[in-house]
Amino acid sequence: MTQLALAAALAGAVALLAYRARTLTIGGAIAAFVVGTAVFGAGGWRAAAVLFAFFIPSAVLSRVGSQRKRTLGDEKQAPRNAWQVFANGGVAAVCIVAASRGFAPLAAAFAGAFAAASADTWGTEVGMLSRRNPVSILTLRPVAAGLSGGVTLLGSVASAGGAICVALTAWLVHLGPFWAVALGGIAGALADSLVGASLQALRWCPTCSRECETDRHSCGTPAVLRRGVAWIANDAVNFIATICGALIAGATAGI
Repeated sequence: MTQLALAAALAGAVALLAYRARTLTIGGAIAAFVVGTAVFGAGGWRAAAVLFAFFIPSAVLSRVGSQRKRTLGDEKQAPRNAWQVFANGGVAAVCIVAASRGFAPLAAAFAGAFAAASADTWGTEVGMLSRRNPVSILTLRPVAAGLSGGVTLLGSVASAGGAICVALTAWLVHLGPFWAVALGGIAGALADSLVGASLQALRWCPTCSRECETDRHSCGTPAVLRRGVAWIANDAVNFIATICGALIAGATAGI
């Protein structure tokens, strides 16, 4: 009970700081509190270290080049809401809770889920700063910066770096083999790009003549579906990516 209380206090403090820094909405802060309490409470300081290896660099990278990202009209720069937090951390939280209940090998799956979330975030945040236009991972045709499924060399290298950051931390705290977690992270980011370029809903704003991934463009105009499945948005794609990362890391670690 003492560990759970400490976990709740730490998770609450981090969620509050993130909310005050405007990286989370109030709903996102509540979701972060839930995920953080589960991770800290079930996995202790070792799981917390893996969570921070994802969260802290990702928060910093979201601030890098913010002016250029706003110029590009990036819709992903808004504070993260509850669905976005659960999409990135929900799978990991379930895995570490299960690991604490006797399914110890799921610790590697926990790290793999966060490695995938980290790889995707690094790839997006750094890739948007590339001076080269991104191309679709499926067609190799140019796409607008920031749209799911678009890749650049800079973003791909950054994505691998995000996976390695979490994998190295997991290995140092003995929560998973380095290569298993790194492979899970890279595979999860790859799955994110593939699903983002195929099944994710892509819409068109008739007012701005621009593609977007939301029901309404940032200008407020209702967007028209052009490709993909209407209910598969960025949060669903991120959720799929973390599941992939967890499965690959867990399987590679010997589950």
